[in-house]
Order: sequence, then C-alpha cells, then structure tokens
Amino acid sequence: MKKESFIQPDLKSWLHKFHFSIPIKVRYCETDMLGHVNNVSYFMYFEQGRIEYFENLGLFAELFGEERVAVVADLECQYIAQMYRSDKVEMHVRVASLGRSSLDVEYAVVVEDTLKAAGRGAVVLIDTNNGKSTPIPEEVKQVITAFEGESLAH
Repeated sequence: MKKESFIQPDLKSWLHKFHFSIPIKVRYCETDMLGHVNNVSYFMYFEQGRIEYFENLGLFAELFGEERVAVVADLECQYIAQMYRSDKVEMHVRVASLGRSSLDVEYAVVVEDTLKAAGRGAVVLIDTNNGKSTPIPEEVKQVITAFEGESLAH
C-alpha cells in the first residue's frame, strides 16, 4: 500500500516553504560498510535540525525548561536517494502547523539541490509536573507564526 506523501503540492513548492537550514557533517560512524548513510542517522539529523531551529527562534528555554518540555510524539522518514559520508548535507526544518499543544514539524535533507530524504513528525509540549500535554504559550505561537509566515497551517 502506497503512503500519501506530505510533500505537497509538489516538490519545488514544498521546498520553497522552508526558511531555516543548517549544514550537517556526516560522520564515518553514521555510514554502513558501503559508505551509505545509515537509515537511523536521518533521525539524529532531524533532531539536530529541530533543536537548532528552536534555538534560532529564541524558543529553546520556552520549550525545554523546568515547567514544560517538547517531546517527539511521532516521527517518520521517507528515504528518496542514497547519501554518502562525503556529501555536503543541508538539513531544512520548518513548523508546518500549530495545534493547541503540538507542532507538526517537517524536514528536508538536501544535497546539492537534490532531496535525499523527507521527514515529518509531531512534537507535543508536556507539563513536567504531571506528564500531560499543556498548551503552547501564545508568545511561542506568535514567534513561529511570524517566522513561518503564510506557509504555516493552523
């Protein structure tokens, strides 16, 4: 059964929605014996990109503090083409939509303008005192909305 892609409406339009990226240095330990980037490494790249995205927006303390913490509720990766240790990787990250207590985050792993992998996942804000979801503060929503602009779904 073929899964519907979240890359909508088309690849070029989808990639144009990303306003944040970081370079990723592929380490030798992230590759297999043939030199391909191992499939689990992509999830580490997603995490690195996600954390740096929030840091770039000045939201790290709001989302990873003593009172609340942002946790990954689900995460998926669509592998499109092989990557190698020598590739110059750009990790693109964006918040695609905001909910009451969750964010839908998308990822694009690009090498020389070629999409190598795409990911998406839900991040939920959890109250550290009771372990239950908690609303995203309005100031956090405002910062993300201002940064993402019209590409953000509500």
